[in-house]
Amino acid sequence: MPVQHTTAKTPGVPAFPGGGMMRLPVPATMAGIHITDIEAAINYWRQRTPSPDGFSLEPAVRALAEVYALMVYHHESLADEFSIPATAYAAWFAWYETTPDTPCIAICSTSQGDETCKGCGRSFAEVQYWTEMRPAEKRLTWQRISLQRDSWRFNRYAERAAESRSVP
Repeated sequence: MPVQHTTAKTPGVPAFPGGGMMRLPVPATMAGIHITDIEAAINYWRQRTPSPDGFSLEPAVRALAEVYALMVYHHESLADEFSIPATAYAAWFAWYETTPDTPCIAICSTSQGDETCKGCGRSFAEVQYWTEMRPAEKRLTWQRISLQRDSWRFNRYAERAAESRSVP
């Protein structure tokens, strides 16, 4: 687990031996909701429940827009999934339910011993624990493999699918 170094400078709290550095374990990646997912959820709800007057926002859009505005203001790319308002999380989760659950293309090289699947780009651990992962963790995995674009999901099979659509 990565280590975060902090200096103990709180009044009344003694410094730690060896220079006052305290080691705190922190998770390797914080599971959060990425700002692009918030944008996609806003667009989903704007399309599903358009403004009646072109100005006011429906409740789901308003809740997500408030989270989005705070993320932009604070220059954050991830929103903590456990601290966003319940209405915003519910609106995001309703959008999430419309997205594909797994990036699997049914060609799993992790079953042959690869640490990373050549088919979908997930790690062995991500493939094994996918059903136990929270939605925000799954979306971060989707984001990572979509940005990397080096698995067969994004090249060989995507190209073949496009070719088969263009052939009369």
